[in-house]
Amino acid sequence: MLIVLSVIMCVFAAAIIVVMMTGKSTSKRISVRLAALDRDYAAADHEEATADIRKHQEKLSAIPWLNHWLTRLNLGTSSSLFLYQAGVTVSLGTILLTSVAISAVVGYLVYLRAGAPVPALLVSAACLPLPLRCVQWRRSKRLYLLEQQLPEALSMMASALRVGHSFVAGLGAVGEESPEPIGGEMRKCFEEQNYGIDLRTSLTNLTRRIPVQDFRIFVAAVLIQKESGGNLAEVLEKVVQTSRERFRLKKQVGVHTAQGRMTGWVLSLLPVVIGVLMYMLNPDGMSVLWKRSIGLKMLYTATGMDFVGAMIIRKIVRIQV
Repeated sequence: MLIVLSVIMCVFAAAIIVVMMTGKSTSKRISVRLAALDRDYAAADHEEATADIRKHQEKLSAIPWLNHWLTRLNLGTSSSLFLYQAGVTVSLGTILLTSVAISAVVGYLVYLRAGAPVPALLVSAACLPLPLRCVQWRRSKRLYLLEQQLPEALSMMASALRVGHSFVAGLGAVGEESPEPIGGEMRKCFEEQNYGIDLRTSLTNLTRRIPVQDFRIFVAAVLIQKESGGNLAEVLEKVVQTSRERFRLKKQVGVHTAQGRMTGWVLSLLPVVIGVLMYMLNPDGMSVLWKRSIGLKMLYTATGMDFVGAMIIRKIVRIQV
């Protein structure tokens, strides 16, 4: 029964985390303006179909029934893109099965030690999203590195334009000379040009692979310059200046909110750590929490208040730049 409940909670936790992790992080005003530019300069239907010729249907799991189930849930495109953004080569089915295995094993061990299903279910539920959270952490780290590398890549591209190279040649130079991961992304955009995909579609694909606001600003500036004309090198220099100022401001905000974020982690984890230590010192005294009805009510209330408090602190210290 414990394993079945763990599997059910894993499915719901995975769905919720995937939805949360694929959300946009830009401010509302800038998102509206960039979305309008995306609509104006989006690729036509026949251009998008041309880009899709090289795509193939990837399996979400090596297990046939799990792959069929995940495909029917329409998780293929979003999950593959999310895993690509994190630089992870494993499939979604592997991550979900790993979540189920870790949750079931840890919950069963707690059940054997405590002899009660409630704490085992709580610990099992806490272990469910760990693999997905690890993937989310790798995705955030990779996108942060791409945002950090963008100004130098655009400066190199502007220098190539000033000496007479075309924009596409500048993309190729950045792809060859820049470090990973931005070198690989620019190289892929350059290779799409060689395959015959037009510039607008390849740049749109770039923003889809890298959902970072600075990349969307760069793509919008290039597409506008292609339509209206002007000095592209100067446009890129302006984008570089804007990107560096935004990155500096984001680092400054991170420094100012570091104490609040640390406070949130301490206040969220302190009750759990103290509860585990008290159970190790006095198992009979702590077992009252899940062996009596009043103890269960207190445990549920404390867990809910701890979760709500962590979300409130996270909302306060999460400032969008």
